[in-house]
Amino acid sequence: MKLIKADKLEHSQYELHISVEKEVFEAALTKAYQKDGKKMTVPGFRKGKAPRSVIEKLYGKGVFYETAINDLIPDTYDAAVKEAGISPVAQPEMDVVSLDDNGLVLSAKVYVKPEVSIADYAGINVERTVTKVEDADVDAEIATVRERNARETEVLGRAAEMGDTAVIDYEGFCEGKAFEGGKGENYALKLGSNTFIPGFEEQVAGKKIDEEFDVNVTFPAEYHAKDLAGKEAVFKCKLHALTRSELPELDDDFAKDVSEFNTLAEYRADLKAKLQKRNEDSAAGAVDEKLVDALIEKLQADIPAPMFDAETENFLRDYDNRLRMSGLDLNTYLKYTGMTLDSLREQFRPQAERQVKARLALEKIAELENVAATEEDIDGEYQRIAGAYNMPVEKVKEAVPADSVAEDMRVKKAMDFVRDNAVVTDAPQKKKSGKKKTEE
Repeated sequence: MKLIKADKLEHSQYELHISVEKEVFEAALTKAYQKDGKKMTVPGFRKGKAPRSVIEKLYGKGVFYETAINDLIPDTYDAAVKEAGISPVAQPEMDVVSLDDNGLVLSAKVYVKPEVSIADYAGINVERTVTKVEDADVDAEIATVRERNARETEVLGRAAEMGDTAVIDYEGFCEGKAFEGGKGENYALKLGSNTFIPGFEEQVAGKKIDEEFDVNVTFPAEYHAKDLAGKEAVFKCKLHALTRSELPELDDDFAKDVSEFNTLAEYRADLKAKLQKRNEDSAAGAVDEKLVDALIEKLQADIPAPMFDAETENFLRDYDNRLRMSGLDLNTYLKYTGMTLDSLREQFRPQAERQVKARLALEKIAELENVAATEEDIDGEYQRIAGAYNMPVEKVKEAVPADSVAEDMRVKKAMDFVRDNAVVTDAPQKKKSGKKKTEE
C-alpha cells in the first residue's frame, strides 16, 4: 500500500488516494476466488471445483473484483489514515480510481476532526448566584419529612372532610349510560388532591360512612377522552371508610426519630447547612454551564455534521439504557409518547451539538496548556467508573482503553483550568416571597 496523496477539502474533509500493488491485488483476487468460487456452478464441473480462469471466462474478468476490493479496504484504509496523520470522525466514502495492469488505486473521502482555535479562555467573567437558605426553606423541608412519617388513622363518628382519604366505590354515567374507565371499587381518594374531575372531591365531603350518593360533574372541555369532553355526568358512589393523616409532633422526639440528632434545634441547623450546601453546589454547576457557553462562543472550528450525528446517536443510546434500567425500552416509550426516533433525535440534537463543541474547545485548551493525565488520574477514573457501574476494575479496563480514559481526564483537567482562572463574582441576594412556616 502507498498513500499517493492526501488532499484537504472543504468542511473538514480529506480525500486520500491509495495505491495497492499489483501483487497485493492479485493475492486478494486469489483469496476471493477461494471464498466465492465454492458457491459457483459451472457446466462440466462439480460445484465449487471450477478453475478460476474458467469462472472468469464465463462470468467476466471482474467477477471477483468486488470481494477482493472489499477485503483490501479495511487494512489499506487504516494504514493510509495513519500515514496521513488524520483523525476520521465518520466512515469513509470509498471509490475505485483506477484498476489496470499496474494495480489498484482507491479514493477515500472522509470527514476528520476539525482544526480548532480558541483564545481568551483564561479569566472569563461569570456571575454566581447562591440562594440564601431562609427559615421558611427549612420549614418546608421539615414539612415534607413530617408528611413522609405521617400515619393514617381511622376516622369514626363524623362525615368526610377535605383532607381525609375516602375509600369509595363509584360508577360514572353519561346520558344515562355507563362509560369505559368510569368505574372503581374501594378506591382511596384523598379529598383535596384534585385527583378526580373538578367538583368531584368536594361533593364527597360531608358524606358519612356507608352512605350512597350521587356526584354530579361536568367533564372539562379539554378532557383526554373526546367522547366525554364537555359533557355532564353523574357518578353513583358509596363511601366505605375514612382515614386521616396524623403528622408527628414537631419536637425533640421527632428529631430523634428522623435523624441522628437529639434535639429539634440541632436537626434544623443540620438541615439548613445541607440546604445551603445544595444551593452552593447548584450555583457552582450553573457557573460551569456559563463557562462552557463562553468557551463555545470563543471556539473557532469548521465542525463536520457527522460529529453531531454521532453524538446525537450517543445521546439516544444513553437514553435507551436509562429507560431499560427503569423497566422500559425505547420502542415502548415511543409508542406511549407518540414520538418517533427522528423526533427524539431532533430533541437531542442541540444537546449533542453543545457537547461536541465543548469537548473540542476543552481538548484544544488541554493542548495549549500542555495538560497531561497522570497514571494516578487514570487509575482514579477507572476506580470511579467501576464504582458507578458496580463492576470489577479489571473488567472496566478491558472495556475502556487507557488512552480514552486519559483523554477524558485531560478534558476534565482543562475544565478545572478554565474554572480556576475564571473571574467569578457573586450576584446580589434577592429577597424571596414569604412562605408559611410549618405548624408546630
